[in-house]
Amino acid sequence: MLSKALLRLGASAARHPWRVIAAWLVAATLAVLAAVAFGGRTADSMTAPGLDSQQAAQLIERAGTGQEGMTAQVVVTPLDGAATFFDHGSARTALTRLQTEVTRLPHVLGTSDPAGALDARGDTIVRGGLVSADGRIAVVRVQYPDQSRLSAKDLDALVDLGDRLRAELPLRIEMGGNLFYAFSDPDGGASELIGLLAAAAILFLAFGSLVAAALPIGMAVFGLTVGVATMTVLAGVTDVPTFAPVLGSMVGLGVGIDYALFVLARHREYLARGLNPHEAAGQAVATAGRPVVFAGGTVVVSILGMAVANVPFMTVGGLAVSIVVLTMVLASVTLLPAFLGAAGPRLARVGRIGRALQTRKLGRLARRRHPAAGSAHAAGWRRWIGHVSQHPVPYAVGAAGLLLTATLPVLGLRVGLPDDGSLPHSRTERRAYDLVAEGFGPGSNGPLVIAADPTGDPEVLDRLVGAVAADPGIASVAPTHIDRATGIATLVVFPTTSPQDKATADTIARLRTDVLPMAIGHGPARAHVGGAAASLSDVGQRTSQRLPVFVAAVLAMSFLLLMLVFRSILVPLKAVLLNLLSIGAAYGIMVAVFQWGWGGALIGLEATVPIVSFIPMFLFAILFGLSMDYEVFLLSRVREEYLRTGDNGTAIVEGVSRTARIITSAALIMVAVFLSFAVADDPSTKMFGLGLATAIFIDATVVRMVLVPATMTLLGRTNWWLPKWLDRTLPSGPVGTDAESTGEAPRPRLVDH
Repeated sequence: MLSKALLRLGASAARHPWRVIAAWLVAATLAVLAAVAFGGRTADSMTAPGLDSQQAAQLIERAGTGQEGMTAQVVVTPLDGAATFFDHGSARTALTRLQTEVTRLPHVLGTSDPAGALDARGDTIVRGGLVSADGRIAVVRVQYPDQSRLSAKDLDALVDLGDRLRAELPLRIEMGGNLFYAFSDPDGGASELIGLLAAAAILFLAFGSLVAAALPIGMAVFGLTVGVATMTVLAGVTDVPTFAPVLGSMVGLGVGIDYALFVLARHREYLARGLNPHEAAGQAVATAGRPVVFAGGTVVVSILGMAVANVPFMTVGGLAVSIVVLTMVLASVTLLPAFLGAAGPRLARVGRIGRALQTRKLGRLARRRHPAAGSAHAAGWRRWIGHVSQHPVPYAVGAAGLLLTATLPVLGLRVGLPDDGSLPHSRTERRAYDLVAEGFGPGSNGPLVIAADPTGDPEVLDRLVGAVAADPGIASVAPTHIDRATGIATLVVFPTTSPQDKATADTIARLRTDVLPMAIGHGPARAHVGGAAASLSDVGQRTSQRLPVFVAAVLAMSFLLLMLVFRSILVPLKAVLLNLLSIGAAYGIMVAVFQWGWGGALIGLEATVPIVSFIPMFLFAILFGLSMDYEVFLLSRVREEYLRTGDNGTAIVEGVSRTARIITSAALIMVAVFLSFAVADDPSTKMFGLGLATAIFIDATVVRMVLVPATMTLLGRTNWWLPKWLDRTLPSGPVGTDAESTGEAPRPRLVDH
C-alpha cells in the first residue's frame, strides 16, 4: 500500500537525515556536472510534420538555396538623423564594412547587399527590401544554415560584432531575426529570486518560524537545481524549447514549495500531538505525501498528454517540465523528511521574531496562522464555511456567475505568436523591428517564402508570381530564385501587415486556398507557403484543432482518478466542472489583458498581442494538474470527517476549515511565484505567469472556499454515492484517512445503498 511505503520512507529519511541530504548533494553535483559536460542550449523549432509550412521547408531544402536555414537581420541608420545613405559617403562606407564583417562570421552562408543596391536607386531598392525609399534605413539580411548546425555561440558572435562596430562606425546598429528567437537566453533569474523571497515571507507569516520557512525553500532549491540541470542534459540530445527552463522553474518552484508546505503542516500537527520528530515526519509523509504523489503524478500525466497535438517542440517541452515536477515530488517524500528530522523539535516552536509579531496588533495574522493558535484560525474559517453552507444557493449561483462572466472574453481568443514589436524598447530586437517597419512597412518583419515545384508546367511560375503580387495582402515580391538542378523555385513575398496581425494569417490562408490553387490549376505542379510567420500560424491552427481532444482526455482521466480516490461519482464530476470554470476564467482574463490591453501596463505590456498558440494547451495541462493539489488535499480531509461522523454538513465545515489555512498559504505562494514571472520582458513568459497566477488565485478562493462547500451542501449525502457493483469493481484508491495510513482502522466503504 502506498501509505505504508511512504510511512517507512519518511521515517527512515528522518532517522538518517544527513545520509539523505548528502545523497541529494551528490545528485545535484552530478546533475550540474553532467549539464556542463553534456548539456546543450535551448532552441526553438516551430515545426510539425504534415503542415503546409513544413512541406515548403522540405522543398526549399531540396533546392539547396539556404533559405530553409536560420536568418538574422542587421538594421542600420546613420547616427546623423539628417543624413541618408544616398548622400552620406562615410555612412555608405561604414555600411560596406559592416556587411563585409558580418559575412566573415562563422556559419554565415551569405548576406544581402544593400551597399550594392544603393547604386541602383530605383524600384529594385524598395522591392528587395534592402534600403528604404528615403535612403535612411538599410537592412543586411544574414543567412545561416539549418538550426541543427548552429548554437548560441553564433548568436553571441553576431551580438559581439554589433557591440564592437557600434563604437567604431557612425551608424546606429540594431539586430533581430529568428536567430535571436531560437537562441536568446530565456527570462528567469531575477523572477526566480523574487518568487523565492515572496514565498519565504509568506511561509514565515504562516508558521512564525524562520526554520519552518527555510525548509520548503531549501527543498525547492535542491529540486530545481537537479531538475533544470537534467533538462539541460536533455537539451544536449534534442531541441528543448526556450520556454521550458522558464516554465519549469515557474512550475517547479510553485509545486515544490506547495508540496513541502502540505507535508510540513502535517508534521507540525503530529509534533503538537506529542509524537517524536522521526515518527511525526513518517506520519506526515504517509498522510500529506499521498496527495502530493497523486497530484504530482496528475500534473506529469496531463503535461505529457500534450503529445496528442503532434507538435514535437511542445512534446519535448512538456517532457522537460515534467522532469522538474517529478524531481519535486521525489524531494518532498525524501529530502524534506530528512530536513524535518535534522530540525528536530525546533519546528514545534515559534521563533523570537514570530513571538514579537504576535505581541503586536499586526501580528494577529501570524498568530492565527501558527498551529499553536490554530483553533482560533480554524474557528474563523468554520464561521465562514458555516455561513456559506447555510446559504448555498445564492453563493453557488453568484460565484458561478462571476466565473462565467470572467470566461466570456474567451469567445474572442485569437492564437498566434507575438512578434518582436511586442518586446520592450530596451531590447535591440524591438528597435530593429521598429526601424524595418518604418522603412519598409510592417510586413517586412515577417516575409513569407513560397516554394514551388513547377514539374510538368514551366509556365506556372509566371502565373504564380502574378497571382501572388496581385493579392491585396501582399506588398511586394522579391525576384524569383530557381534552382537549376531541381527546378524548384522560391519566392520571398512581403505581406502588408505585421507577423502577429490577424490579417497576415488571413493572407496565408487565402494564398493556400485560393491564390496558389488557381495559379497552378490541375497540373502536376505544386506550391507551399512557408517562412516563420506561416510556420507559427500552422502550429497555432494545429494546437487549436487538437485542444478539444486533449481537454476531453484530461477530463476523463481526472474523473476516473478522482472516482478511484474518493469512491464517488458526483465528487469527481463536480471537481471537473469547477476546475473548468476556474481555468476558463483565467483564459478570459488573459484575453482581456493581452488582446484587449486591459491593465497591460501593470505588467509592462507595451502593445496588445495574440495569445501564444501553444500556451492554452500548456496552461490547461498544468492548471488541471495543480488544481488536483487543492482538490485532493481538501476533499481527503472532508472525507475523513465524513467517515468519522457520517454527517455531510459537519464533514464539509470541519474538512474545509481545517485545510483553509494551508490552501490559502499555498495559493499565496504560488501566486507570488507566478506573478514574479509576469513582469518579465518576453510576452510568452508574461502569459504563463499571469495565467497561472490568476487561475490558482481563483481556484483557491472562489472555487475552494465558496463553490466547493456550497455545491457539496446542496448535494448532501449524494456526494458520496457510488453504485455497489462499481465499488466492488474499483481497486483501492491511493488516498485515505490518517487511521487507514497507520493501520489503526479498517478501510470503510463509502457507498450509499
